[in-house]
Amino acid sequence: MRIDIISCVPNLLESFFAHSILKRAQQGGYIEVVLHDIRDYSVNKHRAIDDYAFGGGAGMVLQIEPIARCIRALQEERIYDEVIYLTPDGELMQQKMVNQLSLKGNLIMLCGHYKGVDQRVRDLFVTKEISIGDYVLSGGELAAAVLADSIIRLLPGVLNDETSALTDSFQDNLLAPPVYSRPADFEGHIVPEILMSGHEAKIEEWRYSQSVKRTRERRPDLLA
Repeated sequence: MRIDIISCVPNLLESFFAHSILKRAQQGGYIEVVLHDIRDYSVNKHRAIDDYAFGGGAGMVLQIEPIARCIRALQEERIYDEVIYLTPDGELMQQKMVNQLSLKGNLIMLCGHYKGVDQRVRDLFVTKEISIGDYVLSGGELAAAVLADSIIRLLPGVLNDETSALTDSFQDNLLAPPVYSRPADFEGHIVPEILMSGHEAKIEEWRYSQSVKRTRERRPDLLA
């Protein structure tokens, strides 16, 4: 898979993809992440990429021309399954959506900034709009990082134990059950005996019941 991220501040993302699982995923050839600076596609010598909004009002708008030039340059090189715009008014990101995106080949992620992008970018180029929550960030870079991370960790071979992702919260509309590690007894707080029994069937039954209980208590909407 290849993910191209278009941003006016791509340096914000460099460190995020240079460590831990995401770094190993790139080194292992499971994913290629390429960052693009919108300013490199500016149509003027000052590398300006924003301007005032027609009709007035506070805040600047990312212009269509540099974004269009960037997207078109990428699309001349390969076919993209989705051109994703990260925006607060997009479809709310959920695990089912992430699962589907992890099966794609090439993705473009466009990060908004200021008051967002010229609407014509969304009309002409964007195929999917995604929000990571009902709040507003300074730009779409953090949202793109969240989305990319959630996708990359699902790619076969990225995690040491590929079954790990399948037992995460939301995979079956349930929250993950409690987990424990050594020591078994910490200041009188003891790991549930069932987890040390070695009986796999009973352990899985316990984990499922705990997932249902936790979901019912914390996110009953998932059980509706």
